[in-house]
Amino acid sequence: MIVISGFILTLIFIYRRRILAFDIDTISFGGILDYLQNYSFIISAAGSLLAGGLFALLIYYFRYDNHRQMRHRQLLARLIVSSGWFDSKVIKNKFGLDSTTITYFPKVWYRVKKSKIKITIGLDMGPYQKQLLELEAELETGLYSETVGTELSEGFYEYQFIFDMIGTRIGIHDVVVKDGVLKLMEVIDWAFNALPHMLVVGGTGSGKTYFIMTIVKALMEFGAKTYILDPKDLDLSNLAHVMPDVYSQPERISECINGFYYSMMKRSEDMKKMPNYKTGMDYADLGLEPHFLIFDEYVAYMEMRGREATKDMDVIKKIILLGRQAGFFIILACQRADAKYMADGIRDQFHLRVALGRNSEVGYGMIFGDTKKRFFQKRIKGRGYIETGTSVINEFYSPLVPRGYDFLTEIGKVAKEQGLIPQVELDKEFVEKPLEMDNENYDF
Repeated sequence: MIVISGFILTLIFIYRRRILAFDIDTISFGGILDYLQNYSFIISAAGSLLAGGLFALLIYYFRYDNHRQMRHRQLLARLIVSSGWFDSKVIKNKFGLDSTTITYFPKVWYRVKKSKIKITIGLDMGPYQKQLLELEAELETGLYSETVGTELSEGFYEYQFIFDMIGTRIGIHDVVVKDGVLKLMEVIDWAFNALPHMLVVGGTGSGKTYFIMTIVKALMEFGAKTYILDPKDLDLSNLAHVMPDVYSQPERISECINGFYYSMMKRSEDMKKMPNYKTGMDYADLGLEPHFLIFDEYVAYMEMRGREATKDMDVIKKIILLGRQAGFFIILACQRADAKYMADGIRDQFHLRVALGRNSEVGYGMIFGDTKKRFFQKRIKGRGYIETGTSVINEFYSPLVPRGYDFLTEIGKVAKEQGLIPQVELDKEFVEKPLEMDNENYDF
């Protein structure tokens, strides 16, 4: 329609003088045919058609958001009408004929602000209020958007969506930590001080390893103390060449888990002895650095440990339950969130949960629990779903890593600036020496 309109307008502009001088009494069918076969008209028509196409492209490019908003409003109206969420009655009009009039129609507001769609439902206790408060899945699918939150206020219930989630993806250099908040996307953060511990699930080729290394780099730049556990001795174990506290052997991994727990308990006691400590203060209030235990292939490790796995699981459970105030956090990564190793409600203590790559409905259920969220697959590496402790599951895109980016070199630079000695060099000096911890006062 826009192309045709542009075509007609261009022709009118070109032949405006002839149109103004046009005399309808002189028109004939033969004259029209002769005129249409004229080369100048053919060229003008082709140029007009091209101009109309360009005009349509410009309208689409610069006014696409307006077109999309109009389409969204139409879809909302269609949803309400086709679902029958309105009341009507038949009355006699002034001509004595039957006429249908609407007696009740729900109040729905649609707004767009900075790529965020806000759909507000008026709470008037009408007959269809329950249905209107359960629209999240339908709106996500119909508007091709992602829920980022809901908000209840007096008289109103608001759905909040992002209709260009991939457009909020950030690069690795934008992943920074500030005031206990790790930025993961433009619209998604991890406030680990308030919502501790992370669970990352992803199979081969999902982008899980790059995502974890990106987090390691950001945490080290922030000044956090990090411990890396890689029982399969794969990519993360290579970090031992540039930073300390990287372990692959099962015995040393177990030592590190226990040592992490002892350090947590010792800090908890030391915090209470600090002169400026007050009840309710956490590590950040006292100016202490956070500690992160980053454990890749967690389920694989537990299966390798056999009967010894129970002891390590008990220690990890204690860290998860007690670590936040002391500033001790865990990031667990695995290919599947096996319930066998996430028992006693431990999964729910991971306030940030990420599922990368392709997962089955059962797999999503293991990660996020029972949910009405509809999950879709897209062949984009680093794409998945995330829940940040707000009970809202969002589409997620892990930070972009440039082709050829060398994590070992970049993380090594950070470690060198902080005066850290690589684990491989420490192992040369202290061959298989257990972690020296004063653990006599801490029982499991």
